[in-house]
Amino acid sequence: MKGRTKFVLENAWVCKIDGEDVKPVFGNLHVKNGLIERFESKSFRDYLKNPGRKSRNPYDAAGNLVTVPLVNFHEHFYSRLAKGLSPNGPTDTFYNILHNLWWKLDRALDLRMTEASALMGSIEAIKSGVTYVFDHHASPNNIKGSLATIAETLKNQGLRGVLCFEVSDRNGASVAEKSLKENEDFFFRYETDPDIRSMMGLHASFTVSDDSLAEASDFINKYNLGIHIHLCEDAVDRSMSKEITNAYPVKRLANYKLLNVKSILAHGIYLTKKDYETIDRFGSAIAYNPDSNLNNSVGIPAFASAPESIPILMGTDGMHANPGKSLKNIFLLMRASGFSFDEAFRLIKKKYFDQLTFVRRYFPDFPNLQVGDRADFVVWDYFPPAPLNKENFWGHYIYGLLERRPLSVVQNGKFLLENGRLTTIDETETNKIIYSEGKRLKNKFTKM
Repeated sequence: MKGRTKFVLENAWVCKIDGEDVKPVFGNLHVKNGLIERFESKSFRDYLKNPGRKSRNPYDAAGNLVTVPLVNFHEHFYSRLAKGLSPNGPTDTFYNILHNLWWKLDRALDLRMTEASALMGSIEAIKSGVTYVFDHHASPNNIKGSLATIAETLKNQGLRGVLCFEVSDRNGASVAEKSLKENEDFFFRYETDPDIRSMMGLHASFTVSDDSLAEASDFINKYNLGIHIHLCEDAVDRSMSKEITNAYPVKRLANYKLLNVKSILAHGIYLTKKDYETIDRFGSAIAYNPDSNLNNSVGIPAFASAPESIPILMGTDGMHANPGKSLKNIFLLMRASGFSFDEAFRLIKKKYFDQLTFVRRYFPDFPNLQVGDRADFVVWDYFPPAPLNKENFWGHYIYGLLERRPLSVVQNGKFLLENGRLTTIDETETNKIIYSEGKRLKNKFTKM
């Protein structure tokens, strides 16, 4: 990783977090020893008089916007090598998609494939402006050490992660027990690591037994962990959970004391009013993944039904690496659902700050771009085409910035991406590794 103890990012629109507002201010950002040392305010009007002025300083934002990094709250690195795979069986229902694609793919993964998947996911994350990732992993035939493999890959790229292994009884009680142990061993191994945190991973209610839920509950309540689970992504989760266990998913999680303020419930599409009330009571968050929902034809969240007191996070479900795209699509889906512009923008702002609040439950030092904060930020290829202030920031953000790419990504004062070039990895050589492992996976998958 390219590291500098001190540099100045000139001529930047720094979008500082100030309470429940984003306040863009123009000037120079001084970084020293991984922290924002000071901010030097400048006149944007004066800058516009001579924007092409050459500076001796190579770190010139040239009037572009700088924001805190994006956070992906529901990622599946293990899906990265699936591009081009042809399922051997029907994919007409969500259950068949799982059975004929994802549950075959995850059984095929070994540690080399897992590492290649994490490498590809890391590259895509950095290029999307993401430096914090909550990953939900599954490789039931290669469990031991899989989370450490992903963790070390993230650390080598300068990223921070919150990891877990998906516990499921669909492959038998022995695999479920080994999956629980992987989560537990990983927690103890990385307990004091400032950049790697852990959760208890669960697949979904309809594939997790009462015994597995009870053991997961004992562990998370002893060590104050959250769970990361798929919740009511499709109606099958409700119907099969009720049929197999005589309880609906949210009720099961509450009964086993698995809901708390550190828990992520991914998707949350088929939820009742009572479900929302229970989730709200325990303070858990729901992570929306609109692209995946549309791809799997499972529907979209009931935006008007979710209480505003429930934190709403953005994930990608392995479809891509860009939770900013997810946020933009949630905005558009709300508009398509009949929300006014004012209401849609208000709720997008609320979701944005929900994410900042939640990520600090795992990383209290997540920055606001204020003096003294960690120097984690993204320089976007977005020069404001009209005046910019805290009142119109969200219009710039949704319609402008989120349609652009990062120019540079800085994490803990170090460049992970500098002027469009990765600094932590040889992308050409890494792509060869990714391709080799993807080819191995394809060959293995087609024989399953």
